[in-house]
Amino acid sequence: MNTTARWTLRRSDERGHADHGWLESRHSFSFADYYDPAHTGFRSLRVINEDRVAPGGGFPTHPHRDMEIFSYVVSGQLAHRDSMGNERTLVPGEVQLMSAGSGVTHSEFNPSSDEPVHFLQIWIHPRERGLEPSYTEWQTASSKRGAFDLLISPDGREGSAAIAQEAEVSRLLLEAGGHADYEVRPGRGLWLQLIRGRLTVDGETLEPGDAASTETAGPVAIVAGHESVEALLFDLG
Repeated sequence: MNTTARWTLRRSDERGHADHGWLESRHSFSFADYYDPAHTGFRSLRVINEDRVAPGGGFPTHPHRDMEIFSYVVSGQLAHRDSMGNERTLVPGEVQLMSAGSGVTHSEFNPSSDEPVHFLQIWIHPRERGLEPSYTEWQTASSKRGAFDLLISPDGREGSAAIAQEAEVSRLLLEAGGHADYEVRPGRGLWLQLIRGRLTVDGETLEPGDAASTETAGPVAIVAGHESVEALLFDLG
């Protein structure tokens, strides 16, 4: 972990790593057998696992409770099934958000016989325990570049999926050399997770899998390098 005057950088190769054959996973925060007391979460953000699941592999039915869980598909397909009766196969450009609340079971697997699936599984603590379980989705009709697509928000505005927490999650797509500006509001924290490409945030360079976080209010300047960029931005109360 590197710390600058404003930013804390979480480098990709510093993350936890697990290889189960059918699953290769990188953990930004402590998860399962990986424990790092310096990285147990950021505000309400508890888990960011970057997973690659082999064709036909997946997570069998298992329980969750009191956690907001969503999956962001980077490439391939991800099949979801849960005890609320939801069955969906997600592709890039789609996000599913499950509020586990008082308790649900679900499974996720790669339905393809020849293509791996690459996705991020993300957990956020809810604002209170024992909520009624729910399921919502976000999907886009086009790839909007140079601006932030709001995926998840507390009030479900702009067609986003609604989360039981003061958390806003946006996707950023930039063409090579493109830029975007963001404002960190007082009392909030920002976590920027780079998925593909290279970028600078206030002059700090990020490589694929790197993240940068700050709790200092003020403007943020994000600039893509010599290739297109895909990133997630978490604005957390």
